[in-house]
Amino acid sequence: MKGKNFAVFILLVAITLGVIGTTSKSVLEKVRLGLDLKGGFEILYVATPVKGGEAVTKESLRQTAHSLEKRVNAQGVAEPEITPEGADRIRVRIAGVTDESKVREMLKKPAVLTFRDPDGNVMLDGSDFKPGGAKVEYENGTRPIVSIQLNSAEKFADVTGKLVGKALGIYLDEDQISNPMVNQVINSNTATITGSFSFEEAKNLADTINLGALPLNLTEKYTQSVGATLGQQSLKMTMEAGIIAFILIILFMLFFYRVPGMVATVTLILYTWLLLVVFVLMDATLTLPGIAALILGVGMAVDANIITYERIKDEIRNGKSISSAFRSGSKSSFRTIMDANLTTILAAAVLYFLGTGAIQGFALTLIFSILVGILTNVFLSRLLLQLLIRSNVVKKPGAFGVKEADVRDL
Repeated sequence: MKGKNFAVFILLVAITLGVIGTTSKSVLEKVRLGLDLKGGFEILYVATPVKGGEAVTKESLRQTAHSLEKRVNAQGVAEPEITPEGADRIRVRIAGVTDESKVREMLKKPAVLTFRDPDGNVMLDGSDFKPGGAKVEYENGTRPIVSIQLNSAEKFADVTGKLVGKALGIYLDEDQISNPMVNQVINSNTATITGSFSFEEAKNLADTINLGALPLNLTEKYTQSVGATLGQQSLKMTMEAGIIAFILIILFMLFFYRVPGMVATVTLILYTWLLLVVFVLMDATLTLPGIAALILGVGMAVDANIITYERIKDEIRNGKSISSAFRSGSKSSFRTIMDANLTTILAAAVLYFLGTGAIQGFALTLIFSILVGILTNVFLSRLLLQLLIRSNVVKKPGAFGVKEADVRDL
């Protein structure tokens, strides 16, 4: 039984380190870096309606942000971060941009919706449609169609009268999003677009039309630019500082806690790898504040091990056996560790819901780092140490960094 426990310990450690060693390179390559580590720029826009007297709504702000994202993607810029903020602001973060002026000029233009004849002549534009007037309806109760509310039935009748039997192309900027046929004169302020749509396709089309009918002017409120060289220097210095800190932590744990310190080293390596995997799976962007939260999480994970090991050492000094000291120390330290982690998670949650931008990124990274730390440096760490103790490999107080002279009679 003792040999079986030790074999399970060796197997778990070998599998853990083997998986980490074979996958770390690909995981690191998939981690998205923010503009402060990769270079790029960040702009905070204030949105205002093109027409006076109108208001900026949350829907128009969301649709404008979606339009900006499509424009940036069309320029070949990978994975931009474009998010609405507050009542009238849009924050744009784009990393790895080589021609910043071109992208910024492209972002300023409002989305323009036009209806054109087969020759490309503009017959209707965004001002001819009611804001938010495009929606999904059902023909015969089953077939999704898109209906559009217009401002003038007479103008629409005049346009459709000229194009009976021809196509009326619908364009957003210069991209054709639909090309329906005009079958008859439509003397109504409601136009319908039919086709072999799924509900999702019809919904996307309606959203796109609403986007063009609700263009917003964007004014730069704040801008920050980080050169690619400066970003690479920040990444290099951050990596060097992190590696040095990690090595010092491992040396500290091995010197003061011996065998438990070795177990903590394995779980800390797994902790770092798992956190990077979480970033990849979430498609999250790693920034300097995120790295700060990650390093803070490492500190809390180490702290969880230290609290447990110190309680075990106290029990050994009081004369208990290694096995009994492990049980008592683990039990008495668990509540302390969980209380500390849960209060930090609550504080990070408040930061996330009340903060914006980098503050939210820091808070979210901290929350995930604590959760991963609990999994690896509380539960897994105790499992591995328990296997060693049950295998009778760890028999003397010196294995925990306790001198024989300090052990009192029970």
